[in-house]
Amino acid sequence: MSAENKPRVVATVEVRMGSTRLPGKSLMLIAGKPALELLLERLGRARTVDQIVVATTVNAEDDAIVRLCGRLGMACFRGSPDDVLGRVSDAARWAKADVIVEITGDCPLTCPEVVDEAVRTFLAGGIDYLSNLLEQTYPQAVDVRVFRAADLREVHERLAGADQPLREHVPLYFEEHPERYRTLIMRAPPEYHRPDWRLDLDYEEDLMLLRRIFEALYPKKPDFSLRDLVAFLDAHPELKAINQGMLRKPLRPEADHR
Repeated sequence: MSAENKPRVVATVEVRMGSTRLPGKSLMLIAGKPALELLLERLGRARTVDQIVVATTVNAEDDAIVRLCGRLGMACFRGSPDDVLGRVSDAARWAKADVIVEITGDCPLTCPEVVDEAVRTFLAGGIDYLSNLLEQTYPQAVDVRVFRAADLREVHERLAGADQPLREHVPLYFEEHPERYRTLIMRAPPEYHRPDWRLDLDYEEDLMLLRRIFEALYPKKPDFSLRDLVAFLDAHPELKAINQGMLRKPLRPEADHR
C-alpha cells in the first residue's frame, strides 16, 4: 500500500471526569503523572496511528481534561456526555479519520505494539471490525478495537434514538450484528496470554494496583513493553489480590461480562 493510498488512522480516546465508580480517575496520579497522560504517552508510541484525539464531553468538569490536552499538545474534541457513539463518530469526522482505533480512558496500560498489530491486521484487508475483547486472552485493559470511520458514521445514523447501551458503548452494534460485519477476534500469543489479570482503572483497588506496576517499571523504563509488563506480573502474582473481585461493567444489564 502506497503512502498516497494509506487510510488515515486515528486513535480516539473516550474519557470523562464523571465516572460513577471512581470520579476523576483519568487525572489521578500514577507514578507522578495523571493516568490519562500515561495512556496518551504509551499510545503515542504506536507507529501505525496518524493522530490521537481525546474525545471528552462538553461538561464543565471536563475542562480539566481539555487543559491537560492543551499542556500535552494533544488534539481534543468535545461532544455529548451520554451519546458516546455520536461523540466518537463526530470526533473521527473532525479528525478526517478513515480508520478508527478505539481506546477507552480507563486503560493506562495500553500497549503500542498491540495497537500496531491490530491496525496492520485490519489494513491487510478482509475485516470490518477487529477486537481483542470478544475473547479475553490479553491482560484485561490491554484493549484495542479497530473499524472504519464510515461504518461508525452509518451506525450512528442508523441508531438515532436507539436504546442507551448502543449509544453508550461504541462498538456494541458491530458485535451484535456479525451478519453485517466481518469480525476478527485478535488473540494473544501464548507468551502474553494472561486474561485473568485485571488492569483497568475503575475502582480504588485498580488504582492501587496500577500504581504498584507503574512505580516498579516506569522510572527505569518509561516505554516498558507488553513483554516487560507480563514478566512483572508473573514475578509478582500476589498483586492480583489487590483488585480481585472487581468486575467490568456489562455492556448490557443482562450481560455478566464485557
